[in-house]
Amino acid sequence: MEQLIKYFPNLTDLQKQQYEALPSLYAEWNEKINVISRKDIDNLYERHVVHSLGIVKVMPFVDGAAVLDVGTGGGFPGIPLAIMFPNVKFTLVDSIGKKIKVVNAVAEALQLKNVEAYQTRAEQVKKHYDFVVCRAVTDMNDFARWVQGKILPTNRHGLQNGILALKGGDLDEELKSFGNKATVYPLSKYFDEEFYETKKVVHLTFQR
Repeated sequence: MEQLIKYFPNLTDLQKQQYEALPSLYAEWNEKINVISRKDIDNLYERHVVHSLGIVKVMPFVDGAAVLDVGTGGGFPGIPLAIMFPNVKFTLVDSIGKKIKVVNAVAEALQLKNVEAYQTRAEQVKKHYDFVVCRAVTDMNDFARWVQGKILPTNRHGLQNGILALKGGDLDEELKSFGNKATVYPLSKYFDEEFYETKKVVHLTFQR
């Protein structure tokens, strides 16, 4: 929690309680359904919670926005973002049912009214969203094809509607085909820890 409060000092008491509950919730569920590696459970805030919230540093969502988290796994980045933005609607999807079971259980335990989670593939999602978020799901070229028809045309944020993806490593080749539609934000600009040195948020828009 110290790291979380260091970077997000204006959390409400409820948000602090919800974030504080995450380690025990995930440890309990991880005993039944392995959604997080043992090593990462011990570093949950750094490697999952604060990492997910890197998106907040790039693009704070406005009230009433709709966000789709594709390939959410155990609920990242969707659950930490939903705690941060209680007035934003989050839809979390994953193709693996047992992971969605964990997501629903965590959301229920935290009483997150702004989260819904489904076992489905991105291509089968019918609704439209301001942003699609993800964390290291697949190559951006494939990911963009999955979700490009699911972005709302009207912008109400500082960045144009599109994808906000948490990625790592050298992305030059992967993003080459997108030209100036892709912008990379290094998380080392916002967070001091060594873990974030190679971590980035990629904003990709489909608008001209």
